[in-house]
Amino acid sequence: METERAGRLEGLSEKIFLDRYAWKNANSNETSVGDVVLVLTKDDPKFPSKEVGEVLAREGNKVRIKLRSGDTIDSSIEKLTLTIEKTPEEMWDRLAKAVSSVEDGADKRKLWQERFRYILEDWKLVPGGRIAAGAGASEELTLFNCYVIPSPEDSRGGIMNTLTEMTEIMARGGGVGINLSSLRPRRAIVAGVNGSSSGAVSWGGLFSYTTGLIEQGGSRRGALMLMMNDWHPDVLDFITVKQTMGQVTNANLSVCVSNDFMRAVKEDLDWDLVFPDTKDPSYDEQWDGDLEKWRRAGKKVMLYKTVPAREVWHSIMESAWKSAEPGVVFMEYYNEMSNSWYFNPIISTNPCGEQGLPAWGVCNLSAVNLSKFYDAAKQDVDWDQLGKVTRWSVRFLDNVIDATPYHFEENERNQKKERRIGLGTMGLAELMIKLEIRYGSPESLMFLDKLYGFMAREAYLASTEIAAEKGSFPAFEADKYVQSGFMKNLISAYPEIGDAVTKRGMRNVTVITQAPTGSTGTMVGTSTGIEPYFAFEYYRQSRLGFDKQYVPVAQEWKDANPGEELPEYYVTSMSLSAEDHIRVQAAIQRWVDSSISKTANCPNDFTVEDTKKLYELAFELGCKGVTIYRDGSRDVQVLSTKKDEADQSALEKAVTDTIEETTQADSAETASGQQQLINGETDTVTAAGNLNAALPQSLEPQVFDKEYKRRPQVLSGATYKMNTPFGMAYITINDINESPGEIFLNVGKAGSDVSAMAEALGRVCSLFLRYGDHGNKVMLLIKHLKGIGGTGAIGFGVNRVESIADAVAKALEMHIENKEPEVVYEQAASVKAVVPQRSTAAELPVVPQAAAYGSKPYSTAGSSSTDLCPSCGSASLINIEGCKTCSVCGFSKCS
Repeated sequence: METERAGRLEGLSEKIFLDRYAWKNANSNETSVGDVVLVLTKDDPKFPSKEVGEVLAREGNKVRIKLRSGDTIDSSIEKLTLTIEKTPEEMWDRLAKAVSSVEDGADKRKLWQERFRYILEDWKLVPGGRIAAGAGASEELTLFNCYVIPSPEDSRGGIMNTLTEMTEIMARGGGVGINLSSLRPRRAIVAGVNGSSSGAVSWGGLFSYTTGLIEQGGSRRGALMLMMNDWHPDVLDFITVKQTMGQVTNANLSVCVSNDFMRAVKEDLDWDLVFPDTKDPSYDEQWDGDLEKWRRAGKKVMLYKTVPAREVWHSIMESAWKSAEPGVVFMEYYNEMSNSWYFNPIISTNPCGEQGLPAWGVCNLSAVNLSKFYDAAKQDVDWDQLGKVTRWSVRFLDNVIDATPYHFEENERNQKKERRIGLGTMGLAELMIKLEIRYGSPESLMFLDKLYGFMAREAYLASTEIAAEKGSFPAFEADKYVQSGFMKNLISAYPEIGDAVTKRGMRNVTVITQAPTGSTGTMVGTSTGIEPYFAFEYYRQSRLGFDKQYVPVAQEWKDANPGEELPEYYVTSMSLSAEDHIRVQAAIQRWVDSSISKTANCPNDFTVEDTKKLYELAFELGCKGVTIYRDGSRDVQVLSTKKDEADQSALEKAVTDTIEETTQADSAETASGQQQLINGETDTVTAAGNLNAALPQSLEPQVFDKEYKRRPQVLSGATYKMNTPFGMAYITINDINESPGEIFLNVGKAGSDVSAMAEALGRVCSLFLRYGDHGNKVMLLIKHLKGIGGTGAIGFGVNRVESIADAVAKALEMHIENKEPEVVYEQAASVKAVVPQRSTAAELPVVPQAAAYGSKPYSTAGSSSTDLCPSCGSASLINIEGCKTCSVCGFSKCS
């Protein structure tokens, strides 16, 4: 992709512009010769393809089009997107006129139309997607990207009402955030129907399913965030719900964490899972999901369960480690920092997490393109120009509040009460490369503090100036407003802001938000949001087709320095440590009154313990939320690069999904696919690599015989006795040439499902260990088996066993390290006992089941004779009255 700095768009940039943001002509039948159109060249529901071209001829419903590539194709009118606007200049004119139209008087409208046109010119300010698509083009389209709607009323009618509100917003292009904590927990009594509730998580599944229908019915995906507070009795089910296929597939998930919970984790305290007394006479009228408000009213709260706080925290960390969800939002801290703390509490975030909002709150977003503010002569930021664009951009967004149509009175009432805006940035990584500052370095943290502090000062002073002219937001109370955590920090750094707020007032309750800007950033050809570049050369698969992408700032350097490696300040997201990501996020968060969409990328060998340390570091540094992505933790991941140890499932998907597009692009350079929800759009991006080289090669029989290590008649090794969630496991590891080459597993009763799967695991591990040069094969096997979780876990600390596979990994570690860990027995008094030095039959002591950390109440004695239940997955299928029946969920093979 190439993007000329004058604003002209080419390649993918032009396609994104015409498809998403240019003013559309609703009647494609008006197409005529000479029109520039977007034509559907591949009508595939999953991987369609569109190209830009010019109409050469038309005969009835048929058209002949010359594509930008030079090819000529025949198509039909139905496959064309006809736009009124062909260039960004036309869009800038439309936006400047529409957003300035709410100014009082012709002179002011003319003045601000000129100023808004100036900041839009050359993409200095890039409006949020909904503003770009809707302002001045339609009185039906919302100019707000995302919404938070009130937590559902805890009744069937209330839930259906929330579903309707969500659907109406998504149908108009908005994403939605919902906090499910108002819904009673699973199995709670519902007196009106003499039954019990299916629980908050199941209703979340309904919202998720409906979001998927909206995605299928339109060209833009519905975007949904589901959240739950840490005190809710269903929180553990919520954390792990995505581990059950099909339950929640079209929503992002986050847990709202309190300061008390984090203290309980740090001090290893118990944590109460509670819910209001649903029998309270005023429950239906007063309960809205705010537990503290309920308690302040003197209402009764029911204790459902007490669990170790670290058990809940471990569950969150393990799930995030496995699949990047759920995220964590430090919601109590968020509200302490929030400028609306005294009148409008934050209850949820939008789908991408950058905007915490009250009930009926909205995202009103645009981004300053920092790459445009590099002063090459001074090798510095053009501070004067940046300050001017920042100040005028605040007024631009404030005007959007009055220019947008409102489809819900509640949205209009709330937004005009607080006038919340979110000015963000894109192009940060590109600017830092031009300044030769390495992203994530100590030098960069100092630079970011200066840059974003400067922008916060300019933005807040601009809001006070508008307040002096037009009035403060109606809920403004100066003495309370300046007491928020954010304002205290801002005023301590810039006292003049405190004076200005006191004298002039404040036009907007919040001013700054750091959104991901995925589609708009890609359109204008710069780095998205505050993220570093993922790669400097990659492929992008979306509903517009398959496109090879080059990062201009890197390509320009390569062209000027052929054959040389990029300098060290050209960093990518995976070349940074996870801690670097978090420290950058924290440095910027100091100057952001809302929040930040940011992902901490982690290597594949990042552990669950590493994840815990990272999240706790984020809390200590003042981040409002955390999301990580561990490379390879999903079969279809956000971004991927070619590794020495390629993930086979991702490779197979890449081959399946991209082979046709690769052929069309006349290129065979692709790697594993990935998906990312960006501004409500699902995109697939594939990093550049060599597909042919990555394809599995067929093995000749003689090669296999040569590399396969035959089993000698006699082998020596050791047997390890380890307690697992499915009973006692006897794991025998035999050595070939002083390295593990054979594994036998004895778990469960002979003939049971558990025994069969254990035997299969042992055979596959043995085959893996005995084929080829050993090298790091043992460590590779340990890495892939360690931490695999099942329906329960048993043991503490280093002795915690997640599954049979996890037990094999731990036994292998002990075997190659030739040592035993120190073990804590859980008895009436804690007694430490050191296991004797390993012998031929080393044995790990059994941790009593009742004390098992995070385990389910399986009986050790019984689990060895049970099979896996196909319904709930627990090892509890036993023979009762001639039929195999689950003792946990009641499933019966005879019914």
